Amino acid sequence: MDKLRNSWELVKASFQVLSADKELVVFPIVSAMGTLIVTLTFALPMFLSGLMDSLFSERIQVAGFVVIFLFYIVQYTIIFFANTALVGAAVIRLRGGNPTVGQGFQIAFSRLVNIIGYAMIAATVGMLLRAISERSRGLGRLAVSLIGFAWNIATFLVVPVLAVEGVGPIEAIKRSVELLRKTWGEQIAGSVGIGTVFGLISFGIVILGMLFTGLAFITFESPALAIAVFVMMVIALILIGLINSTLSGIYAAAVYQYAETGHTGGFFDDSLVQRTFTLKSDSF
Repeated sequence: MDKLRNSWELVKASFQVLSADKELVVFPIVSAMGTLIVTLTFALPMFLSGLMDSLFSERIQVAGFVVIFLFYIVQYTIIFFANTALVGAAVIRLRGGNPTVGQGFQIAFSRLVNIIGYAMIAATVGMLLRAISERSRGLGRLAVSLIGFAWNIATFLVVPVLAVEGVGPIEAIKRSVELLRKTWGEQIAGSVGIGTVFGLISFGIVILGMLFTGLAFITFESPALAIAVFVMMVIALILIGLINSTLSGIYAAAVYQYAETGHTGGFFDDSLVQRTFTLKSDSF
């Protein structure tokens, strides 16, 4: 219960920042639209030309890996670009400024080379873990999952570092690890908590949406009403996902701000973030 209450406080604090700068939700929208366009750009031509099946045959398996690797790089670049813009704008707000969407994108464009570099590193790690996982069984796959989890923890603050410090991707990873060493806790309760809260909300929306869709179709015998309810459910899930992504980015910015300065700019209760990432610098 303490963890749930703490997570809810983090959500409310992040929402205060979003309330002050509602335009921050633009960045996850750009990310979602960009990744969708890239997915269609890669998948549709291959599917329509019949290359999708042959791509992974023994004959041209290497080509398949190359295409997937390029897909990962482009996808990650778009996601990291939008996240860098979001976090950069959030940090401006946390430091007392009044950010605009243009300022966020300006920060991301100025870091574009470093973002692409980090996207290549992330794509390489993702491909390697995926390849090892596909060839592993049981404990092997568990080990790969743990490695992936450790990678996510180690790179938790890479995007804030890229946004604020403008260093290269390798240095950003090193800085992320360094900052987490200063603010290390038993778990990243903030991101997990926000994900859990919105996961529960999404689950509730799905249950209610399916229930009312069934009632509209069976009880009222109205396919049009059932479709309308289903569409409303999908729209609600999309909105929840966008808010979740925005709040997660804001929280990452707050953790970076706290790690660097010891406070989070007034929107967050500093003791809340400190409890989430229990200070253990003396342990290292």
